[in-house]
Amino acid sequence: MTGDGALGGGMDTFRHQGLTFDVRDGGPAEGEVVLLLHGFPQDATSWRHVEPLLHAAGLRTLAPDQRGYSPGAAPRATAAYRLPALVGDAVALADAAGARRVHVVGHDWGGAVAWGLATAHPERVASLTVLSTPHPAALARALRGPDQLRRSWYIAAFQAPVLPERILSRRLGSLLQRGQVPGAEHYARRFSTPQSLRGPVNWYRANPDLVTTPRSAPVSVPTTYVWGTRDAALGPRAAELTAGQVAGEYRFVKLDADHWLPEREADAVARAILDRVR
Repeated sequence: MTGDGALGGGMDTFRHQGLTFDVRDGGPAEGEVVLLLHGFPQDATSWRHVEPLLHAAGLRTLAPDQRGYSPGAAPRATAAYRLPALVGDAVALADAAGARRVHVVGHDWGGAVAWGLATAHPERVASLTVLSTPHPAALARALRGPDQLRRSWYIAAFQAPVLPERILSRRLGSLLQRGQVPGAEHYARRFSTPQSLRGPVNWYRANPDLVTTPRSAPVSVPTTYVWGTRDAALGPRAAELTAGQVAGEYRFVKLDADHWLPEREADAVARAILDRVR
């Protein structure tokens, strides 16, 4: 087992590669395990409305504050945030929970980790549900067109050293409130310093090739992709192209919703997860 020990209920931790990750561990201990992987600039609390719906269906949920978000798992080096390391953290969490196979759910950057996990370790993934984030190869193709390129301008801005987190730490609260991001006040408090934002921004710096030169085989596990038609960051072209990157059984669920699906569309998200799990 990679972690220091089996996880209990409620908030817990596990260790991997000398890092300590905070985890929301809930639901029946004997239930099938669902990994819930959050996005940017969020944390595991983004799943707070989805978790009880999955628990009521008999599932155990593990929602970590991922690398760079957990205070005890925030290495300084940019290279520490490459996608294989992020995928490795998710595998280590499954190991710590004693779960040979897990149902994987990811939103935003957590969706990128979920795609990577299903590609690199299909034997560990019982099912895959991805929210908002298209398959990286589909996004790369969509970026050849002006619509997705316009939506993704900020990715290039985040490549600069130091400056992005300095600017964001001063303006994050107002930006999140202007964008009507659920939990804006909580995230503004949590990421109020350049140091607290260094890890999250390093995800962008460490993985620029994820959407420019993706080299991955089609996903073979049963997959559901949920996308909001009013998503400002991820447009319809990439969403539609994702079907071509899944060789396993596939469902595409369109919602009349924006990007923040776990918080705003918890019922629909839980329904999509449960349909896929079953």
